[in-house]
Amino acid sequence: MAREQAALRAASVLAAAAMVLAAFAAWRWGLTEPVRAEPWLSPGASMGSAVAAPTGPGQAPQASALAGVAGSPALQQVGGNLTVLSDVAESAVQSVVNISTTKVVQRLLSDEERMFRRFWGLRGGDRDETRSTSLGSGVIVSADGIVLTNNHVVDGATAIQVKLADGRELAAKLVGADPRADLAVLRLQGKPAQIKPIALADSDKVRLGEVVLAIGSPFGLAQSVSMGIVSAKGRADVHIADYEDFIQTDAAINPGNSGGALVNLRGELVGINTAIASSSGGSQGIGFAIPANMLRPIIKSLLETGRVVRGYLGVGIQAMTPELREAFAANVAGGVLVTEVQPDSPAERAGLQRGDVVLEISGKPIDSPQRFRNSVAQAGADVPLPMVVQRQAQRIELTAQLAEAPDPRQAANPPVPPGGAAKGLQVAALTAQLARQQQLPTKLRGLLVTAVEPQSLADKAGFEPGDVILEADRHAVLQPAELQQLLRSNRPLTLLIWRDGQARFVALTP
Repeated sequence: MAREQAALRAASVLAAAAMVLAAFAAWRWGLTEPVRAEPWLSPGASMGSAVAAPTGPGQAPQASALAGVAGSPALQQVGGNLTVLSDVAESAVQSVVNISTTKVVQRLLSDEERMFRRFWGLRGGDRDETRSTSLGSGVIVSADGIVLTNNHVVDGATAIQVKLADGRELAAKLVGADPRADLAVLRLQGKPAQIKPIALADSDKVRLGEVVLAIGSPFGLAQSVSMGIVSAKGRADVHIADYEDFIQTDAAINPGNSGGALVNLRGELVGINTAIASSSGGSQGIGFAIPANMLRPIIKSLLETGRVVRGYLGVGIQAMTPELREAFAANVAGGVLVTEVQPDSPAERAGLQRGDVVLEISGKPIDSPQRFRNSVAQAGADVPLPMVVQRQAQRIELTAQLAEAPDPRQAANPPVPPGGAAKGLQVAALTAQLARQQQLPTKLRGLLVTAVEPQSLADKAGFEPGDVILEADRHAVLQPAELQQLLRSNRPLTLLIWRDGQARFVALTP
């Protein structure tokens, strides 16, 4: 009798354990979701040239084959076989490529190095040249060979080589890059046939806990696939790019995954894997991807103009706090506080005022300064931007006609070639219009530093593009020719510059 009771207790424990495992599996992979068919391609998908859903073995399933995928993508059993995840992975890897780059770096030799070369009769002049290589990933998004990757993967590259999933190796050309969002657009050379672009998802519809696949070349291991979930959305405080709206995932992302694909279980591109938070340099379950909806306007702008055009409103803003909500009678959640309105800016012409609380832009709620900044930038230039603001407890609807935002990383003039400017410093007269574009005080008078030659005297002294030179040897300078003449005099020069809201002296000693 005791033996039977013990067996009964053991069976009960095993049954309970089975129920717990089943509940965990249902939670982890969403197996309790209602089953309904889903289309394969996203609306409008991949830059207007995505291929139709393939049907062959090992390729992505059609809508009928995806009948087991729920509205919230999850693993489902199809025809008694767990096939959806494998089919999606095997299809998506065909759109992910391995990128290798070569970079040639030149530097000026020190006086000691030049003396050493002369002493031993070595050739090479006053410059040294080194070559470096790097590896990363990319994603094919159009049938005519457009590939997306991170800017840091190809930045400064003199040669770019792309290896497709089928083993073909092709040269690629940089179409354009956006360092502020860490995105670059490449074009495969030679018009390759039979390449498979991937469709872009509507990343605004991505849900927390949704299963995603990270595909890339970690440590050079091409077409590697890892699985995880969407851990968070809208990460705008990672501080690795100027414009951030990252999707966070716990899918394993390692060095070499940069520029690779984050894919949902419909086989759509959710984002471009960009960075990890790690104390070891490897995956610790915190990775970040640029969302697909942030990619679209950047790709379009780079393909059409070779540069990124962002919207400019001309305001200063700050986050709302409980104390500020009370002080400004802002009895609603979210919003950002307007702290400054630039003269003759789109914001001033639209009627924005200091103390306004911006609640919505283009019908979408604004809950942080980062969201505000991204919304204005992604809207583009020369377009109307509808806003809802609260002013003295009243809701007001305004529309601003956006201008084009300046890029402080881009020089107002082409980069300085070696020896192209005195002491490696290139400047332009600071007009009122240029001051507004660079978001500088309009009362500043002087010369705007537009470019600095690497390894030049100005570079070693710490000059940066965006600095404003107010004085040279205690005298105001307003014309570039006047400063260039002083710089070519080959004598010590003391310059007063304006940077980050403060004036400071910089000494240039030949």
